[in-house]
Amino acid sequence: MFRVERMETSFTVFNLPKVELHIHLDACIRPETILHFAKKKNLHSPWFQNRETLLNHVICTKQGSLTEFLSKFDIYMPAVVGDRDAVRRIAYEFVETKAKEGVVYVEVRYNPHLFANCKVDPIQFGQKAGDLTPEEVVELVNQGLKEGERDFKIKARSILCCLRHMPEWSPEIVELCKKYHNDTVVAIDLSGDEGLKSEYFPGHLQAYEEAVRSGIHRTVHAGEAGPASVVKEAVELLKAERIGHGYHTVEDPALYKRLLQMDMHFEMCPWSSYVTGACDSDFSKHPLIQFKKDGANCSLSNDGPLPMNSSLETDYNIAKTYMAFNEEDFMRMNINAARSCFLPEEEKKQLLGLLYNAYGMIDL
Repeated sequence: MFRVERMETSFTVFNLPKVELHIHLDACIRPETILHFAKKKNLHSPWFQNRETLLNHVICTKQGSLTEFLSKFDIYMPAVVGDRDAVRRIAYEFVETKAKEGVVYVEVRYNPHLFANCKVDPIQFGQKAGDLTPEEVVELVNQGLKEGERDFKIKARSILCCLRHMPEWSPEIVELCKKYHNDTVVAIDLSGDEGLKSEYFPGHLQAYEEAVRSGIHRTVHAGEAGPASVVKEAVELLKAERIGHGYHTVEDPALYKRLLQMDMHFEMCPWSSYVTGACDSDFSKHPLIQFKKDGANCSLSNDGPLPMNSSLETDYNIAKTYMAFNEEDFMRMNINAARSCFLPEEEKKQLLGLLYNAYGMIDL
């Protein structure tokens, strides 16, 4: 069985500046931070005894399903929900981690309602009502990201997630995107179970239509656990500018060809695709290989380091070891990410210039 431990090495596969576009804030919380706030809340669950016990409960140790992966959040999120200090600290520490990984620009996504315990119905993770609203969560994350930018000298922006099973939250999500547009919020996302019934969809569609009218950038989780038809829906109905994962797009050759011609960007997360059961366990058969062969506009990201016991280096190792990625391929992935990021055009040009200079090239 393939195990993540085999991928961690003592050297860096790609020791040049990186850009990361697909990673979830609530999947990036440090174990020490969870234990600190569990103690502050006086939580006595057995998995909060120490770091080892916590990790034994929250890490996905074998290939499973997206549902199983998402169940891990129920274990540790109660420690941080509704705590202002926790939300700001999580965002700040996230930037520090990315800086250590050599990332110079990152877009981190999250649903603010999952951290809130006020003006949110229903409150998640069995929490009691408090006074932290979804809007204040956004403000706290913004504060943590900005402080991290200042201290660690990288650029961090955020994407607010709608959840497929909670369409009633989506109108507020798009309004928060509008209010905090480029401070630090740059886009809206839709994540969750792609197989949900169609009655959940209208609320999300209305939010995305408002995002289009308001000039809010759009990405959608699609074709991860779901079929290519979900990708088609994301592009045609939600007007997605990027696709989160999108592995199963290749199962519809006509759609795949059209998206290649459109230069659609695919946010690829190889290790995540294994843990969630989205792709074959044999990485030598991974759809990313086909995307690379066809010159698709795609990039590498980590998705969720805590439950997956991984880092961005894990995904780079997989691409190198099983997919024959070389340094030029990694450069191309990062330039793809930079030119498809949701920064304003002038900042995007500066980011591309930074990469071209670091890579010793004028263009790819």
